[in-house]
Amino acid sequence: MTTTFPLSQRVQRVKLSPNAAASARAAALAAQGRDVIALTTGEPDFDTPEPIKQAAIAALARGETRYTPTPGTAALREAIQAKYARDNALDYPTRQIIVSNGGKQVIHNAFAATLDGGSEVIIPAPYWPSFPDMVLVNDGTPVIVPCDIGAGFKLTPAALEAAITPRTRWLVLNTPGNPSGAVYDAAELGALAAVLRRHPQVLVMLDELYEHIWFTPEAPAHWLHVAPDLKDRTLLVGGASKTYAMTGWRIGWGAGPAALVQAMVVIQSQASSGPNSVAQAAVTAALESPDQSFVAQARAAYARRAALVTEAINAVPGLTLLPPGGSFFAFVHCGPLIGCVRPDGRAIRSDADLTEWLLDAEGVAAVDGPSYGLSPYFRISTAASDAVLRDATARIARAVAALRPPQAAGARVREAEAAA
Repeated sequence: MTTTFPLSQRVQRVKLSPNAAASARAAALAAQGRDVIALTTGEPDFDTPEPIKQAAIAALARGETRYTPTPGTAALREAIQAKYARDNALDYPTRQIIVSNGGKQVIHNAFAATLDGGSEVIIPAPYWPSFPDMVLVNDGTPVIVPCDIGAGFKLTPAALEAAITPRTRWLVLNTPGNPSGAVYDAAELGALAAVLRRHPQVLVMLDELYEHIWFTPEAPAHWLHVAPDLKDRTLLVGGASKTYAMTGWRIGWGAGPAALVQAMVVIQSQASSGPNSVAQAAVTAALESPDQSFVAQARAAYARRAALVTEAINAVPGLTLLPPGGSFFAFVHCGPLIGCVRPDGRAIRSDADLTEWLLDAEGVAAVDGPSYGLSPYFRISTAASDAVLRDATARIARAVAALRPPQAAGARVREAEAAA
């Protein structure tokens, strides 16, 4: 007998993370013996640096295994304070810093603390899929603004102005961006700031998880250097996962106005309390280490891989990749392939069909564009070894080469009908 449970409207508004769903399908096929290259998840292929792991072991030896303060340990918040002073020339007292179970919880806390029914959040697309769902689960309304390859995947001032209403509560900015790798320059940020100054009710959420993974000639301009007057309306979201290859340690942080951060602490106190004690000790060591060479070495590797993938993808007829300015993703335009036909006669009617074909034909797991709010595209992670990425892009090229153009497919159907 199947038992049904009444589910809240809240949970029915949202869906399982598409990245997780695609990864699960790839894992299931691999478990069946298929040769699969999974490029679905933004996870560094590097191991956490040894000194960071040793700091965790030392914390265990010291008995740091008890509850931690809800906003994070004093030591880690002081390390984050020092990081902002050192890396960004920004001053954040520790009372304006919260440590959470990953950057995702920081974002959730912020929305939970500020959104009511009818509140709107402007989210440029392509976007990280959790942004709109976290708005929905907190009773808000996502306002999606498409920013396609022609716009460099970046929000324009005109599009921002058109999206703002009296109900707008937040603008979400993600730079370097996931999935596009887009990086805003100082002039672009300044133009957005000029719009926001006319709308004082709008807060800014700046997702900086890929802050140290940039491929531009110089480090990207910081939002609060361009618009320091908007600091009291801005929440910075950071974390250790991408910078230090610490995805499983689940430590992220937010820095923002004191009243907002304190409200987020209240939310966290009833959701999870303080984050893991040992993980916080490890991240403290990572931030305080005088040797930050791992960060630079990893960035150089990601830059090399981005260039490798860009060259390989742009050599495939029907695919276009705007060179990423940062992060470790490639958001590939595949519009010319929509309408093509697989060797088995099935049409490629969408980017979802194309990602299914890449997996079926060559064992390359990607995520379709609609998961990020924009079609026709697909995303692959470039956080894999050079050898894996060469293999993956060669497989993608073979899968695309096996497709028949729509005209050719139609002609063959007509020839078969005439012969019959």
